[in-house]
Amino acid sequence: MASSIICKPFLRATKPNSSLYPDLQRLHFPSLRISIKPRTHKKLQIQAAGSTFGNYFRVTTFGESNGGGVGCIVDGCPPRIPLSEADLQGDLDRRRPGQSRVTTPRKETDTCRIYAGVSEGVTTGTPIHVLVPNTDHREQDYKEMSIAYRPSHADATYDMKYGVRAVQGGGRSSARETIGRVASGAIAKKILKQFSGTEVLAYVSQVQQVLLPDGSVDHDTVTLDQIENNIVRCPNPEYAEKMIAAIDAVRIKGDSVGGVVTCIVRNAPRGLGSPVFDKLEAELAKAVMSVPASKGFELGSGFSGAFLTGGEHNDEFYTDEHGRIRTRTNRSGGIQGGISNGEIINMRVAFKPTPAISRKQHTVTREKKEIELLVHGRHDPCVAPRAVPVVEAMVALVLVDQLMAQYAQCNLFPINAELQEPLSLGFPNFEPAMI
Repeated sequence: MASSIICKPFLRATKPNSSLYPDLQRLHFPSLRISIKPRTHKKLQIQAAGSTFGNYFRVTTFGESNGGGVGCIVDGCPPRIPLSEADLQGDLDRRRPGQSRVTTPRKETDTCRIYAGVSEGVTTGTPIHVLVPNTDHREQDYKEMSIAYRPSHADATYDMKYGVRAVQGGGRSSARETIGRVASGAIAKKILKQFSGTEVLAYVSQVQQVLLPDGSVDHDTVTLDQIENNIVRCPNPEYAEKMIAAIDAVRIKGDSVGGVVTCIVRNAPRGLGSPVFDKLEAELAKAVMSVPASKGFELGSGFSGAFLTGGEHNDEFYTDEHGRIRTRTNRSGGIQGGISNGEIINMRVAFKPTPAISRKQHTVTREKKEIELLVHGRHDPCVAPRAVPVVEAMVALVLVDQLMAQYAQCNLFPINAELQEPLSLGFPNFEPAMI
């Protein structure tokens, strides 16, 4: 029986060169047929949309500041979890504009609606669609942006990348995009709380030069009510007043200031994160550094750890009264070797001053003409207070994604009870709704 040998071209070759195979071309046997066939070259395609986050608990945000609305699609959410708009609205209210004098005066109710993925009050396991309509957008505020670039904003780089951009409100670069993050993060937080008793809390720890002293907030006991007790979201009342005064001082001048948000995770299951490229702190860094205006990330001792010796920095182990391995200090920030160790995870995220300020600045037009620009519109004098629920959301999205990965890889079969713990150890197990 005749047979064929097909010589495949090397990478990037569109067709084989017959001169490379002269001996093969001359071969002829009655029972052997050798044919060299050209192969159509397929273009390599790279997907780089940038609007989807997560591997197992996948979130895609959509919408623009001055469009019809913004929201998210959540894919991979476990089924039979009780869920309603009210579960999301609390965090959306914490993020919404117009809350106080230290936030943008734009008036939006940010009322969400779930259009899919929930039936009879529980998740169905199919994609969850959440939408929040825009109701107070003013296109006239952005007339100058159509011809000139706002300094330190994304206007110029969007043009450089796409050759076109949504002028009104900054399009996808607007912080209004974070509504989808907060809505999906609220779902993630509910899963974490019910499954493993995990809590994610963030607060403002610095505004410009006003910095909370180390140890002034007890991470074991701080509550959401303490954080939400003032408009700047700082759980220390004395320093909260100083932070508000610092924001007021620049707000009346049409300027802005930066700040730092500290985020903690209590009762994080042990074992989250993977070695090498997918370390838990690397995933957290990517998540929070994707938040608009973020400029820096620290975990545990952070950059201050560079001033210490190994003996000063190491977290020594001990066994607590319940027989659990613990650390006496927590300079590692609850993560060692890229994997959570059960201690409180603590991190800090730095935010730059809002670039859109009500002062004349030098810039250029799309035609490369140098001009002075006065930005109109409504903007936060300090983004840190409203960034608090956004940081919480991104951290929760990372944790629930890692929790699902850990369960799938390391908890399908009986664990090694001498070295491992159940992911929900010591906390009420998740009880799905019965349908």
